[in-house]
Amino acid sequence: MKLTTKMMGAVASIAMLSGAQAAMADGHGLTVGYFLEWPMPFQFAKVNGTYDEALGAPVTWVSFDTGTAMSAAMASGDVDISVSQGVPPFVVATSAGQDIQIVDVAVSYSENDNCVVATGLEIDKDSAAELAGKKVAVPLGTAAHYGFLSQMNHFGVDVAGMSVVDMAPAEGAAALEQGSVDMACGWGGGLRTMLKSGNVLLTGAEKEALGILVFDVSSAPASFVAENGETVAKFLKVTADANAMWADEANHAKMLPVIAKDAGMDEAATASTLAGFAFPTVADQLGEKWLGGGAQTFMKGVADVFVNAKSIDGALDSYSATVNTGPLQAASEM
Repeated sequence: MKLTTKMMGAVASIAMLSGAQAAMADGHGLTVGYFLEWPMPFQFAKVNGTYDEALGAPVTWVSFDTGTAMSAAMASGDVDISVSQGVPPFVVATSAGQDIQIVDVAVSYSENDNCVVATGLEIDKDSAAELAGKKVAVPLGTAAHYGFLSQMNHFGVDVAGMSVVDMAPAEGAAALEQGSVDMACGWGGGLRTMLKSGNVLLTGAEKEALGILVFDVSSAPASFVAENGETVAKFLKVTADANAMWADEANHAKMLPVIAKDAGMDEAATASTLAGFAFPTVADQLGEKWLGGGAQTFMKGVADVFVNAKSIDGALDSYSATVNTGPLQAASEM
């Protein structure tokens, strides 16, 4: 099955960018993409104007449904930084030649991204072979897509024989509930809704044991980073400080209501989601496990999986040049 056309179309699309375009027209110097129903500590700083204060100018925030849409926004110049872009959509974009770079590790989350099989099928990890020929909703070119391909590879299910429909998580959740698909993959609020209609094949821990990692990054056009290194460093510093603040449970009562409201979620769902998130410190991010080499190696593995699945035409020889730790290093010294 050839998915390249759809995936590249998603990268090239400039849909959903009217808000960003208006922001640039209004003269705001920095436009940042993020996800709703994806609660993170940075949102506490976002709401309280900490980014605006640190950067000396108001930041315009634009929400997206998928990481591929973020890639499109950066390609068209309508978004300067994308927070929590999934590694797979980043890999899809850079493999296709888009010159964007990772500037930090936003979050690690193996429990908050998965595929859910309809309850009525009564399929679990011991009977996963029965998924052959089934219809599945997958947001193409995303972390969920990579996880889907990796899980099917693990279970020996031929993806070419399945009917794969490109759907954002919320759409996939609705399709699963309506019975129009047999399985749906996604994250965040979409995944929580999916779980009301089915079950996962593998837990987060089981996926990690198989080497199926799930983490997001903050990314930006290489040209923007090169021309605005200090601005990016200041932005990452605020993010790191918010993560450090959340790491102290004494701050949860103060931060949780603010984060929940900004994410468009209730506090219980926000707390549950955040419980499955890990926010590496700047020191950890700069270490070998992450941006010191681990992320680059992992991205090559993701790209090769996509190539083997005929989802993209080819992979880069190395993804080292797609990581720029300069601003993060500078942030650590602020």
